[in-house]
Amino acid sequence: MQKNKNKKLPLVSIILNCHNSAKFLKKSIGSVVSQNYKNWELIIYDNCSSDNTKSEVLKFKNNKKIRYFKSKKFYNLYNARNLAFKKTKGSLITFLDADDWWDKKKLIKQISFLKKNKEYNVVYTNLFLFNEKRNKISLFSKKKLYNGQITQQLLDDFKMPILTTMIKRKVLLKHSFDKTYNIIGDFDLFVKISLKEKIFSIQEPLAFYRIHESNMTTNKISLNIEELEKWLSKNRNKKYFKNYNFYNLEKIIKSLKIKKICISGNIFQFFSEFFKKPVNLLNLKYIFFLIMPKYIIKKF
Repeated sequence: MQKNKNKKLPLVSIILNCHNSAKFLKKSIGSVVSQNYKNWELIIYDNCSSDNTKSEVLKFKNNKKIRYFKSKKFYNLYNARNLAFKKTKGSLITFLDADDWWDKKKLIKQISFLKKNKEYNVVYTNLFLFNEKRNKISLFSKKKLYNGQITQQLLDDFKMPILTTMIKRKVLLKHSFDKTYNIIGDFDLFVKISLKEKIFSIQEPLAFYRIHESNMTTNKISLNIEELEKWLSKNRNKKYFKNYNFYNLEKIIKSLKIKKICISGNIFQFFSEFFKKPVNLLNLKYIFFLIMPKYIIKKF
């Protein structure tokens, strides 16, 4: 009876991209296996790892819902996401990276919403941030997340974490990740989807995003700035964005530049950049990185 019942439930394809993240895989895969909703497949796309990723995956070899693929060469992250999507079979698509994990109710709550609200094709949730170095968990967004036609909100303050999203397959057949990006591919995709789709948010945190040293580097800040500036230059004059403004996005780019300068410790460059328009007094918080000793900064 249970098997027949499950056949009527939508298959959820979970895309897990990884590269040399073996030490995190047990927790991330385990959070999928423990989901209350059981009709899923897990596509593990190993992006040419050189560590023991495969042996970690083989610990779950008895679970036939888990499928492992290893690329023969290293791909840009968003190219790898597109390649992983081609391996999926489900009518619903979700994403989980190797260093993050889910609450066991994540899939069932999103599927329940989509079944009751046929006009929506995309749903996402709040999450918890786990600071690995400080062993501290905090809420990602204390403010209510965006619902409906949310393009301007995403441009102003992008708060749609990819590890919390569930998207109907038909949407991703029309829109794919731009493989030229390394950092902002999810921002680019979700903003463009939001032009066509109403998007719903579940306020409950149903995932955990791990903050660790490799995702907090100055190189990544530099790349983030470069890609956002490229995106802005490419899209601001497109006709489908004519009714939207990019003022807050420009402020975000400037804040990233100031943060990078402060981490490097150049106080003169800081004030030179700070007084360029648009001026944002909140950027004064980054002076912390200028005045505090490096050994204290590393703790954050």
